[in-house]
Amino acid sequence: MKRFACLFTAAALAGTALSAPASAQDIPMQPFPVDHEARVDSGADARFLLDGPAGKYGFIQARDGHLYRGDGKRFRCWGVNLTGWTIGGEEIPSHKDAETYANALARLGVNCVRMHFLDRPDTPDQMRNEGTNGPVTHGPRGLIRGDVNNSREINPERMERLDYWFAQLKKNGIYVNFNLNVGRVFKSGDGVPDVDLINNAKAFTYFGPELVALQKEYAKQLLGHTNQYTGLRYADDPAVMTVEVVNENSVLEFWMRNWLRGERVKGGANYQLDMTPHYQALLVDKYNAWLAKNRTPAQVAELHRMAGVAADKPVPFMRRGDHPDAPRLRLDAELAFLTQVEIDFHADMKHFLKDELGVKSPVVPMADHTYFIANQPLMRTALKGDIVDAHVYWQHPAIYGRRNEPMVNSPELSIIQKLARSTAVGKPFTVSEVNHPFPSQYGSEMIPILASYAALQDWDGIFFYTFETKISGEWKPAIADHFDMTLDPVKMAQMPAGAMIFLRGDVSAAKTLLTRSYSTDQISEASRLPRAEMPYYTPGFDRMIPLVHGSRVSCLDCKPSLPAPLPAANPIVSDTKELSWKTSEGKDGIVSVDTSRSQALVGFVRENAKVQTRNLSAEIANRFATITLSSLDGKPINLSNRLLLTTTSTTQNTGATWDERRAMLTNWGTAPTLIEPVTGWIQLKDLEGAIGVFAQPLDGAARPIGKEIQGKMIEPGWEIRVGAPATTSYLIRVER
Repeated sequence: MKRFACLFTAAALAGTALSAPASAQDIPMQPFPVDHEARVDSGADARFLLDGPAGKYGFIQARDGHLYRGDGKRFRCWGVNLTGWTIGGEEIPSHKDAETYANALARLGVNCVRMHFLDRPDTPDQMRNEGTNGPVTHGPRGLIRGDVNNSREINPERMERLDYWFAQLKKNGIYVNFNLNVGRVFKSGDGVPDVDLINNAKAFTYFGPELVALQKEYAKQLLGHTNQYTGLRYADDPAVMTVEVVNENSVLEFWMRNWLRGERVKGGANYQLDMTPHYQALLVDKYNAWLAKNRTPAQVAELHRMAGVAADKPVPFMRRGDHPDAPRLRLDAELAFLTQVEIDFHADMKHFLKDELGVKSPVVPMADHTYFIANQPLMRTALKGDIVDAHVYWQHPAIYGRRNEPMVNSPELSIIQKLARSTAVGKPFTVSEVNHPFPSQYGSEMIPILASYAALQDWDGIFFYTFETKISGEWKPAIADHFDMTLDPVKMAQMPAGAMIFLRGDVSAAKTLLTRSYSTDQISEASRLPRAEMPYYTPGFDRMIPLVHGSRVSCLDCKPSLPAPLPAANPIVSDTKELSWKTSEGKDGIVSVDTSRSQALVGFVRENAKVQTRNLSAEIANRFATITLSSLDGKPINLSNRLLLTTTSTTQNTGATWDERRAMLTNWGTAPTLIEPVTGWIQLKDLEGAIGVFAQPLDGAARPIGKEIQGKMIEPGWEIRVGAPATTSYLIRVER
């Protein structure tokens, strides 16, 4: 794209004039646009981690608590969600763009994608993005025809594009996770009750008979379709890693979040995702039929008395405000019934997918996606699937008013804790949505921390939310919404480094696994605990355990057990001694990663000058930064001849302005994206036999900017001056 050439030149010229000393307090932001279309194969790529074409070893299998390839080797996913919210973005790209972005993802080390929102209409609808001052976006364009009065017809042109996109991903060694029910817009022609009130029908899809039938029909249309470029039905293609049944959808969540009120009517207040009277009545009828079969007449009579209804009237559901004081008879009955609704639905869908459609990939029923409610009840459903999955965001803009805070200062609340609560013995664990949403001055901390602790916990997959392929000629080099990472210069720079940490297994799995188990009584009581008990809803459980040891749930509805609390420690050091998390009374946090092939300093590096790894230390001017050093040739860093050095801090669009709390933007700004270049000196220590060290700065297309920077010999090793030109990545060459 020629129109961006001047931007790259401007970035380079601006960088050559920059010579801020390491004691500087303010570092000017510099232009640094990302351009995937201009990128070609580079020495900085992580494509070598992929082994394509995807599926060449057979279907991915879930067994013995992990994922495996058909040849018996362990399989991990380093992935992204594919969506299309932003103007200029597209979930199902053209043939040309499919080729461009399949290659781009492979270069980043991405070996899995999650096809999200395919059940959306094929016509975009403009909307205001989440957050008061978010930009205008459009709903992702999916497969379903938007020009008819039903949601049952697939657009053949969109399906052909999907086929080509899938084939390009497969060719590049990238597996696909297909989502079924995500954002479908039901219409009057579908024959669905209350179609104009149920939005995307969250929870309704579990028990509305018309909705259940429509989900099966769509699954058959998608997974039973033969891809014209591979010659295989999607159900028969080993490049399909997994199939997810529903996204962020749980009847139990509705119960715990007070959405079973049954007050959603035309013209009503319609709080959040409340039930309509029709669906509430349907669910209440099912509940009372269940009570008649699963509770004694005396218990049913007592439930009528507790609810204050006559014997000839149905027992209603409580509201969330009644849960804390509810008698256990009533609490347990509602909890058991709603759990059974979920389990029965997913058992039926799994039977349909596996036995009727012939799906051979693992099936994921749902995700634990709401860490401010207890997850033990939901895990009863999740454990029936082949894989346990979870979602988390650090300070999601739709939930937080106060945000833009560094996670490194709050290890007890980190995304690691919130995710680790869902892991279970004997089940693979994936994270199919995660992000530090934009804007955040601290977003650079996410990828290295998550990759490192996910490896420590021996998880099986991570899918960042989200990546949006761009339409050639219709995009601008700016960050367009809270979640799209595609043009974020900081996160794109770190994806290859994270892939090496996680896919290559540079961080070792914890030496010790600590488990916990829950009795039926504990699960019931957890369901009504207040938010202050989040994320574990387990009094007495030491939240620091997942930062030190492996952590998983061993069983539900069994003899309860908890691991002993850990001794107080600062820094918090993993039992492998490779990860360390240090804070100073909730300030100046820093995480260090110290392994033979990957090392990192993440957080308030300047305030923690004494924190260093075997081969990496820094003297920089930036208040906050993330620095990673990765071996690209597979050798230990001290013996490697080719290394990737990422130096990242904060990023924003040109002209962006913050509100008075510095929590959200009042002006999102325009192109190009800007970075605060990490400025100062990076020390590479103990490089055996090195007689010369050279750093080649790279631009946002991984192309060289100017000449190599020659390292200077110092007593511990070599020192490289960074910050001029402005960049996020350096390709390090070591002469020996």
